[in-house]
Amino acid sequence: MERNSGKRIRAYRKLKGYTQENFAKEVGMSVSVLGDIERGNREPDEQILERIAVVLNISEFDLNS
Repeated sequence: MERNSGKRIRAYRKLKGYTQENFAKEVGMSVSVLGDIERGNREPDEQILERIAVVLNISEFDLNS
């Protein structure tokens, strides 16, 4: 996944009205891991990416395009 995916995750998260804290809880990860993903310092594995897409009610393609 390219680093811009973290920016997309952040944009969709904010668009859906989630704070980092409540989004991280919904997805099942720590706030620090979510922050690393959104800043592009860490790439989510396929399972986390799938959970992010489900919580945001979007496709994984939307996160990668």
